[in-house]
Amino acid sequence: MTLTIVLLAAAALIGIGLYGALSQQSFVMLMMGLELMLNGALLAVVGFWSQSLGGMPEGQLMAIIVMAVMAVEMAIGFALIVAVYRKRQADMTESIGTLKQ
Repeated sequence: MTLTIVLLAAAALIGIGLYGALSQQSFVMLMMGLELMLNGALLAVVGFWSQSLGGMPEGQLMAIIVMAVMAVEMAIGFALIVAVYRKRQADMTESIGTLKQ
């Protein structure tokens, strides 16, 4: 696989994630769009790593750390979504005006 194909796939993931994050009003779809953008960025980083470092393990370790951070971010995000839903019965971004109360 060439670097061009990997970068095109990463750009497609980022584009689809950006569209999903900006066009949807549901919290879950917003989080899925953000996750797709992070996956696209990770794919680009891994593609550059495989071409530049020639397979040294430092790039693999960084990719694993980024995936772990993404998993923690999604868990915290979904916990916040559940907390907002339990407090306000709101599952859409327009349903909540402020988060003060």
